[in-house]
Amino acid sequence: MTAPTPVPDHSIRISIDRGGTFTDVYASVLDPKGPGGRSDFVVKLLSQDPGNYTDAPTEGVRRVLERVLGKELPRGEPLPVNHLDYVRLSTTVATNALLERKGQDHALVITRGFRDLLEIGNQTRPRIFDLNIKRALPLYSKVLEVDERVTLVGYTSDPKQAEHALVFNEDGSIARPYSGNGAEEQKRLLGDKIVRGISGEAVVVLQEPDLEAIRADLQRLYDGGCRALAVCFAHSYTYPEHELAVGAVAKEIGFPHISLSSQLLPVIKMTTRGQSTTADAYLTPVLQEYLRGFYSGFEGGADGSLRVEFMGSDGGLVELKHFSGLKSILSGPAGGVVGYALTSWDEEERAPIIGFDVGGTSTDVSRFAGRYESVAETTTAGISINVPQLDINTVAAGGGSCLTYKTGLFRAGPESAGAHPGPACYRKGGPLALTDGNLFLGRLVPKYFPKCFGPNEDQELDPEATQRQFEKLVAEVRADTGTDKPMDEIVYGFVKIANETMARPIRTLTEARGFKTSDHVLASFGGAGGQHACEISELLNIDRVLIHKYSSVLSAYGLALAERVYELQEPAAERYSAATLPGLLERLTGLGTKVTTVLGEAGFDKSHVRLERILNMRFDGTDTALMILAPPGSDDFETEFKRAYKAEFGFLLNKDIIVDDVKVRGIGMSHEGLGESTFAEAKRLSLQPAGKPDFEQDVYVWNAVEGTGARVNAPVYELGGLAVGTEVTGPALIIDATQTIFVNVHWKAIVTTNSLLLVREVKW
Repeated sequence: MTAPTPVPDHSIRISIDRGGTFTDVYASVLDPKGPGGRSDFVVKLLSQDPGNYTDAPTEGVRRVLERVLGKELPRGEPLPVNHLDYVRLSTTVATNALLERKGQDHALVITRGFRDLLEIGNQTRPRIFDLNIKRALPLYSKVLEVDERVTLVGYTSDPKQAEHALVFNEDGSIARPYSGNGAEEQKRLLGDKIVRGISGEAVVVLQEPDLEAIRADLQRLYDGGCRALAVCFAHSYTYPEHELAVGAVAKEIGFPHISLSSQLLPVIKMTTRGQSTTADAYLTPVLQEYLRGFYSGFEGGADGSLRVEFMGSDGGLVELKHFSGLKSILSGPAGGVVGYALTSWDEEERAPIIGFDVGGTSTDVSRFAGRYESVAETTTAGISINVPQLDINTVAAGGGSCLTYKTGLFRAGPESAGAHPGPACYRKGGPLALTDGNLFLGRLVPKYFPKCFGPNEDQELDPEATQRQFEKLVAEVRADTGTDKPMDEIVYGFVKIANETMARPIRTLTEARGFKTSDHVLASFGGAGGQHACEISELLNIDRVLIHKYSSVLSAYGLALAERVYELQEPAAERYSAATLPGLLERLTGLGTKVTTVLGEAGFDKSHVRLERILNMRFDGTDTALMILAPPGSDDFETEFKRAYKAEFGFLLNKDIIVDDVKVRGIGMSHEGLGESTFAEAKRLSLQPAGKPDFEQDVYVWNAVEGTGARVNAPVYELGGLAVGTEVTGPALIIDATQTIFVNVHWKAIVTTNSLLLVREVKW
């Protein structure tokens, strides 16, 4: 290799999304001649290729450095870090560990009498008529009950309401004790053990933990091989002292990982808090082990100067010291949500966007209408986890989904060929997959597909292997059904099944929630998204599809655009009123100061920090709380809560509003904006028809208007050779080094600076 001009230190920025089949790498390099003073490129490689490398993200960094530095960097040797500004990483390590039940063996330390609490759960029965319900086993393997107990008593900060409650001074001392019925007995029982919890509630310490007895019990666990603990005590969200004391003892004994519910998730509801804490103890050690291996591939290891940032499940970047298994459940798909939200949204038009991410193993679907849609509690592999996550629906249908014929039915997934062995065309003897279907139908161009197959990672896809296996499958279908349908139509039947499977969660995200699907724009991305976007849109009656130039690596590109996030939350247990609002706002201000300080230490100036002030609110007597973001320029949380509640449930209650938690989310902004939107640019362009294609290819096209399918000689255009303002009429293929886009009949594609805008010309 010829060495280019010297590369400045800390000038290379790398963002990596490790998917189930492919690992996508987006690199940005300092270049005075490039737009904005930087130039960029992408790299794709298989997520698993044990014959050539052990870790795909590390291999991706190596390939970027070789290309930029112009020299060979042997595999197995630590990579230099002086040229790297940062590496941003999304990982499915924790998610896979949860799905495959390969997490850390750990013990649950809980208040005596509650050993079965998490196993019993919250009694939710999602399949109420199922006759054979198999409940997920708990994540912990041992339980240690601790003799400790606190309880709560009635309290108030308003002397006018003090007839049956304690009254607190501002400093937390008791101004007047309980004076209602049974007051004398209450005083005798409580004595001087009343303290004020973090939430403001009156806490009575009934039983202090015996730390020496606990030390002996923990030592036995440690000697038995246990190396992780999940600690969850009753009411620790407001009174964490007992958990902190037990955590300190465990640390002295030598437990390398200790998850305390009061520090991890300080919320009411012991079951929810406990389940999330055990998930953290189960996943974080696995994640840390992977990260140690990742860092070992670089000079200096984890103690070196390499700056690594991770994508959290809520769509924000997290530093290593704040990253945990609990925050990484949706680490992978979250990058894609950020990518399409920032590159597809038009502030003037404000048309809602559906994110359609078709990867190798699964399809992820989400919605963006000006702000990220999040959920506070999700269930993954039967385990309920309470941590803010982007609202992403996943189905097991992607490029690697296996195509099978069983009991007279065509099936696409849920089994996946993965990256190893991969689909039949990957040259590893794998099964037929959706990628093979698209290849057979002419919707992929082998010579433009990433050449990373075969023993030396340098061969193209193998259409002949796909042909052979489809001939066998079609023969089986014909023999079983007696049909004489053409082979093309039978193979396309599998693609139609996959399309319907992928369209289903989009309907759930829109129509099932009262949104009109046809009002949306489909933002298609992922390696296989371009082959299905038009037909998915036809199923959903959507007229516009947006495909970014980096759509096949948009999750990695989203990492490059993402913002640093840090948040703090405290319990409140306060009635919302004009009298209590000033105190709530004061607490939000205090949390905001702490959040700003942490982001400032990470290098963000106050002018680049945006704070979101949030109250977790519910109607008194109900169980469902909503996280309510303060409206722009206002502190009217009540109106916003009622609007959100009405939209979610369709009615309002005539009850007081309770604030369970106060929360501040700090966002360190890493960019000022992405310029003009694709829709605004398309409106001002003078469109010109596409010229002579680069070549033509035989493609099977299904005409939904006529209900017929046939092979056509479709033009194929290289995306880089199409000028801005070019209009390509379907059927056609538009390709580049990392993606193939199938423009169906009755569609046209408009080329803009950064994206393709596909518009349906005929509606039905």
